[in-house]
Amino acid sequence: MDENWQRYSRQILFQPIGLEGQKKLSNSKAVIVGMGALGTVMANHLVRSGVGFVRIIDRDLVELSNIQRQTLYDEEDAANALPKVVAAERKLNKINCSVTVEGIISDVNLDNAEELLTGFDIILDGTDNFQTRYLLNDVSVKHLIPWVHGAAVSSRGMFSVIIPGKTPCYRCLFPTVPSGLGETCDTVGVLSPLTDIIGSFQAMEAIKLLVGAETTSNLEQIDIWYNSSMQMDITHGRSPDCPTCGKGRFDFLDRSSNQQVSYTTLCGRDTVQINPRKRQIINMKEQAERLEKIGTVNGNPFLIRFKPDHDISLVLFSDGRVLVHGTDDIVKAKSYYAKYIGS
Repeated sequence: MDENWQRYSRQILFQPIGLEGQKKLSNSKAVIVGMGALGTVMANHLVRSGVGFVRIIDRDLVELSNIQRQTLYDEEDAANALPKVVAAERKLNKINCSVTVEGIISDVNLDNAEELLTGFDIILDGTDNFQTRYLLNDVSVKHLIPWVHGAAVSSRGMFSVIIPGKTPCYRCLFPTVPSGLGETCDTVGVLSPLTDIIGSFQAMEAIKLLVGAETTSNLEQIDIWYNSSMQMDITHGRSPDCPTCGKGRFDFLDRSSNQQVSYTTLCGRDTVQINPRKRQIINMKEQAERLEKIGTVNGNPFLIRFKPDHDISLVLFSDGRVLVHGTDDIVKAKSYYAKYIGS
C-alpha cells in the first residue's frame, strides 16, 4: 500500500470503502456549522477519516461548561476564552496534517449562508437552534447540496440525511417552525455519551454519502438513558406542498419573509431587541417555571426578566419579543437567545 494511504489502512480494509472510497474522501469537501458537542465529534471523525477539506464555522468562545461534552476542547482553551474554531483547528491540525481544516469565526445567517456553505459536497448540522437548521435546509435545496441533520438534548437525540431531489427536506419533516421556548442543553442539560453517539452517526452518514454508499432512509431517534430507539421511515415523506422543495420558496434566505427573526441594537441602551416576525403567544407562567431552574427570574403577567449570569439579562414578552440587556453585540445576543429561549 502506498505510504500516503497507510494512515487509513484499517478504514481501507473495510470493503464498502476500500481504496477507491478513500480516494473519494480525500477529494471531498465538507462544511460543519456549529462546533459544539455534535460539531466537535463530527470534525474529529471526518479529519481522522481523511476527508480532504473540512470547513468549521462557529460564533462562540470555549467556556468551562463546554468541556463536559465538546471533545476537542480543554481547560486551557476555556481559560484563554479561545474562539471554538481556533481551538478546534489547532487540535485537528495535530491529528491529520494531510487534511485542510479551515476555521471561520462567524454567525451563519441569511446574509452569509450561501457564501459560506456552497461549493461543498456535504453540509453537517452542529447547530443549536431551529432557525439555523431551516436556513441550512434552504441552502441545501437551492444549491442541491446534501446535509446531515442532528440534534441532542437531555438524553434524547435524532439524526437524518437530507438529499435534495431524493429525500424529504427538513421542512417536509417539520413543516411548522417551532415558536421557540423549547428545551436546550442550557435549560435541561445534555449527556456527553449522547452527543458522541449522535455526532458519530452523523459523521458515518456523511462518509457513506461521500463514498457513494446508501445512507439511512430513516429519521433515527434514540434515548440513551431509557434505552429506547425509534426509526421513522421517511422514504415517502416528500410533500408537493412543501414551501421549500415543493414550491421552490426559500423563506429563510428571504429578508422579507415572515419566518425571519429581527435583531436590532437599541441606541444608547446596551441592548439588543430580538423580534420574531411571526406572532407568538407565550405561556408566561410555564416559561417562568422553566427558566427559574437555571437563573434568577422575576416579572409580572406581561413580561419575564431572566438573569442567567452576572452580565446579561433577558426580558421576554408574551408575544415572543426578547430584549437582551448587557450587550450591543448582535451575535452575542443571538447566542444567549439560542441557549435560553431555544430558537
